[in-house]
Amino acid sequence: MDERVVEYPWLFGRLGKVGKMLDAGSTFNHDFLLQRSPLKGADLTIMTLAPEKRCYWYEGYSYVFGDLRKTLFADGSFDTVASISTIEHIGLDNTMLYTADPNDAESDENGFVPAVKEFKRILKPGGTCFISVPFGKRNNLGWYQVFDLAKIEAIVEAFAPTSYQIDYFGYSKNGWSCGSATSLSEATVYDVHTGTGWSDDLAASSRAIACLQLNA
Repeated sequence: MDERVVEYPWLFGRLGKVGKMLDAGSTFNHDFLLQRSPLKGADLTIMTLAPEKRCYWYEGYSYVFGDLRKTLFADGSFDTVASISTIEHIGLDNTMLYTADPNDAESDENGFVPAVKEFKRILKPGGTCFISVPFGKRNNLGWYQVFDLAKIEAIVEAFAPTSYQIDYFGYSKNGWSCGSATSLSEATVYDVHTGTGWSDDLAASSRAIACLQLNA
């Protein structure tokens, strides 16, 4: 099972009253998640690059499509921003999976930086931003990238939090477990598009992730 099996419980375990919330990347656009507290009935806006087949507008959720590096939201619009397994795609070739627009075939490895700054701008003072990314041995697969410690530090620097916490998780044949930046620094990924990184551990994608809680 891929990293969602860790990311979802990591986030839900930290969410209290979400207030006005942005799902930056549409990772929660599934009925089995939107029906769980505290997302059920929440003032939730889901933003991603292009429309998806799943849509739950009739449940009161809002949908916005566009570039997370330059949203149209006013300063301090949200109490909570969650961007799970999304910013590793920003600035890279999103035509491989998410859109047919050739303008979205980019190659900017630092494209995530303006997105993280945007998350900070649209958060209310005292608000919370949750971000997760693939972690381990630095790699750019064209359609997403693996963050090493230097890139993780770039996220923190771009957001400039009042306080923050980073949790690391690693995958093995025995499943997922807590780890550290040092112990997981050489972790690799399995690229579903090319087959690169396949192993008998049956990793579905990442073999390590970093999960950040950044307080505005």
